[in-house]
Amino acid sequence: MAAGAHDHRPDASFTGGASGGASGAQRAAPERDDRRAARDTRTARHPTVVLTRPAGQSAALAAQLEAAGVATVDFPLIDIAPVADDGPLTAALAALANYAWVVFVSPNAIDYAFARFKSIWPHALPVGVVGPGSVAALARHGVAAPAYQVISPATQSGDASDGNGDGSARFDSEGLYAALEATLGVNALDGKRVLIVRGDGGREWLAERLREAGAEVDAVAAYRRIVPEPSVDTWERIHTLLAGGAHANPHVWLVTSSEGVRNLSELARDHLTAGELAQLKRTPFVAPHPRIAETARGLGFDSITVSGAGDERIARALLSAVAPTDQPVQTNPAQQRMTDSNASTNSSSPPAAAPTLPPNQPFTPYEAQQPRRRGGTGLLWFVIVVVLCAAVAGGLALNRKLIRLDQELTKRQQINDAQTAELRVKSDQALATVRAVDTQMSQLEGKLADAQNAQQALQQQYADLARNRDDWTMAEVGQMLSSASEQLQLTGNTQLALFALQSADTRLAASDSPQALAVRKAIGQDIDKLKAAPSTDLSGLAIKLDNAIEMVDSLPLAGEAPIAHATPHASTPADAEKVAAATGEPRWRVWWQGFVSGIGQQLASLVQVRRVDNADAMMVAPDQGYFLRENLKLRLLSARLALLARNQTTLRSDLRAADAALAHYFDASSKNTQTVRDLVKDVDNASGAVEVPNLDTSLQAVHQYRSRS
Repeated sequence: MAAGAHDHRPDASFTGGASGGASGAQRAAPERDDRRAARDTRTARHPTVVLTRPAGQSAALAAQLEAAGVATVDFPLIDIAPVADDGPLTAALAALANYAWVVFVSPNAIDYAFARFKSIWPHALPVGVVGPGSVAALARHGVAAPAYQVISPATQSGDASDGNGDGSARFDSEGLYAALEATLGVNALDGKRVLIVRGDGGREWLAERLREAGAEVDAVAAYRRIVPEPSVDTWERIHTLLAGGAHANPHVWLVTSSEGVRNLSELARDHLTAGELAQLKRTPFVAPHPRIAETARGLGFDSITVSGAGDERIARALLSAVAPTDQPVQTNPAQQRMTDSNASTNSSSPPAAAPTLPPNQPFTPYEAQQPRRRGGTGLLWFVIVVVLCAAVAGGLALNRKLIRLDQELTKRQQINDAQTAELRVKSDQALATVRAVDTQMSQLEGKLADAQNAQQALQQQYADLARNRDDWTMAEVGQMLSSASEQLQLTGNTQLALFALQSADTRLAASDSPQALAVRKAIGQDIDKLKAAPSTDLSGLAIKLDNAIEMVDSLPLAGEAPIAHATPHASTPADAEKVAAATGEPRWRVWWQGFVSGIGQQLASLVQVRRVDNADAMMVAPDQGYFLRENLKLRLLSARLALLARNQTTLRSDLRAADAALAHYFDASSKNTQTVRDLVKDVDNASGAVEVPNLDTSLQAVHQYRSRS
């Protein structure tokens, strides 16, 4: 977008500066050095234009001015920087397929957006911009007609190339919205999604109009504006230009942003003297848009000329402003628009040329022309000719008067149309201002509510800080005792509770109040109870129950233990001769007895006898063994919960029921069964120390102290 397409809106490309002219001779300060004086002398030789666009954006305009013999000074009032978080911009560019139309509010928005967009712009996605500068920026990135549909106010006025057409197009959000309606139709965006790429913040006029038209609008920031700090050398040149009072050096300021005008006003108050500030207020300014001129006039700048958008128009206005004149003339934008309108009307309807009357014939006496006998007829013809000439002259005069009346009516109609359009624009601006004020009021109400909440919180903090030291100490002790009591009941860790009680007693030892002594006495009683209480390893007992539960599935039922394969065996027979010699028995008898004993031992080794005292255990079917084991697991799980809850009665009941089931239904000779029963007995024997003391005595003493307070 060309410089000056918008006024103060953050979504416009007003990244330029201000210009104007002033007359007077240069006044050099005696305390400045020779180098600065020489440079100031060179500046004073020619009219000077102060360009306040961001650094690097005034090269083309400066070249035009220097070619015309005008010196330039770069005095940036706005710097353009990337946004701190470009995530929303990157996400929006990655989802271009979801949008029906994309709006770029300035060339900066285009450059920063395409720096993050590495793909080819979709040909079917229309692009809207607010001025010819943005059209040129799109063309630099390969997005130009006829391959792409680019909509801008310039396309409606027949001035899409350089922004120097007839001046009928408005290079701002209003002009873009009008161009959109003329190109796509009034209801073309109903239900469609529109992406607006702008600077941080931004004017909401276009977004609100699009939402009123039924579009779903997403606005993302591509860059942010910051206030630069001009260098010392630059300020020296400005001081030189403003030196001399009424005879100051001839110069003019170019401002293309309302924000830049406000920044100039703030910087001038901080860096200029009262005389220099007054001279700056009288210095001529050139602004490309009426809104920028209104902002400058509201800040106290007297002479502002509205040039229109585009470097060509700005250059012509600057050259005209720095031309030597006897007295600067203040330009009124409204009168200028009215004059342009009248000039256009007069040029389109030229006035009718005045009718040319036939020359009067010289009077010749009738007697010289005819015989005297025909004198009455000649006089009659003379009267007829005079009457006809008078009628023709009267008709021509009446026709000219009618033409003038028609021209006057046409001119007044055009003036009325221009005033109506201007009033419509002002009403839209007033409506936007009212909405902005409503938004600011809502924000202020929210901030006021936050401030009230913060005030209440501060008052509460002040009330808390107003308590005395004993109250704070007792509150801290009460918190320590409450935490220790909760931990004692949850974990049974008497050592941690004992440490908390001892810490609380140490805190109270510094207080001499009788109430603190009573609380210390109660804490001492609880300390004695904790020291006398047995220490129970609840975690270890719970682990034993977990191990017993895991081994239940491997326990054999009574009569269900596997029987090893029987193998006949007998002891080695003794030597029959030795036995016979020792006993005196016959040898055959000794051999026979050994043989019969070996047969008996082998038969006895093939038979195993087991005794089952519980007859109902033998009646358990194999499929019922599953339910028997699950019931045993439930008993052990219930015992574990009772252990952690310190429910002594339920714990002992479940452990004894589980042990009875193990002895009644499971094989007592199995090693796994014996291991599970041992685990259950260990937990049962250690359950006597499950109950832990409480800290009710200390807590009650602290509560009584607070009640009395």
